[in-house]
Amino acid sequence: MLSVLFESHHLYYLPNFLPIIKEMRRRVEYEIFASIPYSIPKEEKDIFYQICNDNNILTVVGNSEQDRIQTIKNKRFDIIIVGNVGKIEEIAANHSLTVMVYHGIGLKQTYYNDIVERIDIRAVESKERYEILSSQGHTNLIINGYTKCDPLMNIEDQIDDYFVRTGLDTSKKTILYAPSFYPSSIEKLYPELQHFSNEFNLIIKLHNFSWFQKRYQYQSEMMMNLDSKLSNLYLAQPNDFDVIPFMQISDLLISDISSTIFEFLPLNRPIIMAECFSIRLKHRIFKKRFSRKLDLERYDSIDFVNRINDPGKLNGLIYHCIEYPSELSDLRMEAIETYLYKNDGKASSRLLDEIESRLSLA
Repeated sequence: MLSVLFESHHLYYLPNFLPIIKEMRRRVEYEIFASIPYSIPKEEKDIFYQICNDNNILTVVGNSEQDRIQTIKNKRFDIIIVGNVGKIEEIAANHSLTVMVYHGIGLKQTYYNDIVERIDIRAVESKERYEILSSQGHTNLIINGYTKCDPLMNIEDQIDDYFVRTGLDTSKKTILYAPSFYPSSIEKLYPELQHFSNEFNLIIKLHNFSWFQKRYQYQSEMMMNLDSKLSNLYLAQPNDFDVIPFMQISDLLISDISSTIFEFLPLNRPIIMAECFSIRLKHRIFKKRFSRKLDLERYDSIDFVNRINDPGKLNGLIYHCIEYPSELSDLRMEAIETYLYKNDGKASSRLLDEIESRLSLA
């Protein structure tokens, strides 16, 4: 039996990990633990522990962050899977096989600077990203796809449950709005969302930080105000930690620089990408600082979405996309291969095949 730790730096990393855990359970050979930093807000940690409990995942806790780290070190896990490098150099034993499964595949530069030598396997979701990282001299890479998207291939039996859970009208088309926390389209689109047509259902799935980080909590407050005004809206709550089930019941995605524009691709349904952001004053003054945060080459290459700069055109574009859902379909299908490798729900299986191959050679 192999001991495995999923080091989840935030609650929203779990959707990337749970498909891997499901595949580990299918193979039976693993004793599975999860942990979250002590410094994370209490409400977020409580939800994390409840989800782990509901999924029969053992947790590693501590009375302080140092105590938690020491407890992890003492357990000497055979495998440690992380969503960013975090404290991997402190918690990994000499024999631990360490694996990075990225918590997002969006348009920020994090992918290229969140790097330490102690990571044995970096699970990359696409050939494009693999080639970029390889050209930079990285040799610990594998291409397996994006584990978070695995359930999109296996969630059909839950669609009715999610409509019941949200209380939305199954006879109406459903629009999902899933923005990033920064830069975000929330402030610019909020006035338009207040006049959202009652012909459609609206689901709003905010980023974890919009609920738990003080700097961004005004975003969830804005959306709670909107929720009090619209009867055809479901505002996903903090314990609705996974956007994937909401994608499955949605006919259209509205987002901005969030990873969701890539995660929605396997469904081959229309995507609106809002380019109307609210930018901090320092980034308006020092534009190069802002540009350095983004992967501008990838941003400019995206051709499978309907882009919008003027918030006032949002509702008209929604009607257009719903009426012509196959528009850009070919480009979306090409984008799946470019950005997600394979659309087969087996990214977790490929990752475990690689992990087990490495361990058999050790």
